[in-house]
Amino acid sequence: MFETLSHLALQQYWWVIISLLAGLLVFLLFVQGGQTLIYVLGKTETEQKLIVNSLGRKWEFTFTTLVTFGGAFFASFPLFYSTSFGGAYWVWVAILFCFIIQAISYEYRSKPANLLGRRTYDIFLMVNGLLGTILLGTAVSTFFTGSMFSVNKMNLSILSNPVISSWENPWHGLEAAINIQNLALGLAIFFLARVLGILYIMNNVSDKNIFERAKRQLIYNSIPFLIFFLFWLIRLLFLEGFAYDPSTKIIFREEYKYLHNFLQMPLNTLIFLAGVVLVLFGTGKAMFTEWTKGIWYTGLGTVLTVFALFILAGFNHTAYYPSTFDLQSSLTIENSSSSKYTLTAMSYVSLMVPLVLAYIFWAWRAINNKKLDAAELEQEPHSY
Repeated sequence: MFETLSHLALQQYWWVIISLLAGLLVFLLFVQGGQTLIYVLGKTETEQKLIVNSLGRKWEFTFTTLVTFGGAFFASFPLFYSTSFGGAYWVWVAILFCFIIQAISYEYRSKPANLLGRRTYDIFLMVNGLLGTILLGTAVSTFFTGSMFSVNKMNLSILSNPVISSWENPWHGLEAAINIQNLALGLAIFFLARVLGILYIMNNVSDKNIFERAKRQLIYNSIPFLIFFLFWLIRLLFLEGFAYDPSTKIIFREEYKYLHNFLQMPLNTLIFLAGVVLVLFGTGKAMFTEWTKGIWYTGLGTVLTVFALFILAGFNHTAYYPSTFDLQSSLTIENSSSSKYTLTAMSYVSLMVPLVLAYIFWAWRAINNKKLDAAELEQEPHSY
């Protein structure tokens, strides 16, 4: 089946999978967002324990999706992996560190006589929720704004140092955080994660006081999310983008490139608009009513919106990882992918994805068969 597809079709197929994984990852960041609200929503030890245990039942989904996203990117577009992960390593090390301390915190937070104390591990969880989301959003924004790197495939012939990608400044990715466009998306992802975390807790925790505080916090976090996201999106439409000629593969700057992509890919634009509407609907209805199902509508909207933005970055002859140091070093889905044979073999493995998603759905339902309350928490044999 996949053998009949062209190399370009396989590259596009795998970019679609990467985009879907990215959307799922951002949705699952509700765990990180909720972690920053432990002491905001929970005023007593029991309330805080309810919030932590509600989120703790899902943290592994986020971590697994992050690893899957990175692994799929590495296998399908290895030149991006070697360029970004090998060059902008301080950003990725910082992100990895944030997720490591999250895993440690859930493992040891409630251990008897733990060395650091419960509050220290709660601080680790808040650091993960704050820095993990902002850094991920900042890194993704460089797909549109570009980074300082160069690529020279001829270096493969140098046996002593066959490194084809080089980062051209000493900051190794940290410079992305001082770009206002990148930081705006990072902050938008942070507040979106908090909104999703609030909606999840409203849906999963049975406690009147937490619910009332969550509704107030939904307003406080939705407003800055909208401000930062709209600021990022409007500026994106007027940015000079990075395009390439499909016949010569020469990369060039194009005014209003991403606006052109929206106009020239109407189906993707409809997906993006549908995602935005679902986010606004799920959040708005939960904000002004007693409705607790907002996480599913806002969550689906998040997946669709992020999916559409990744398609915007990689399709329609667009360089998805532009180089501001050397334009021709910019990465596209055509010049950075694995071979046709590798993508074909991987595509058969991807047919198992629906089975994995079905298992996740089943496991989620089994864990969340009813709302978590203080009585169940006391009977729970494993508590975070």
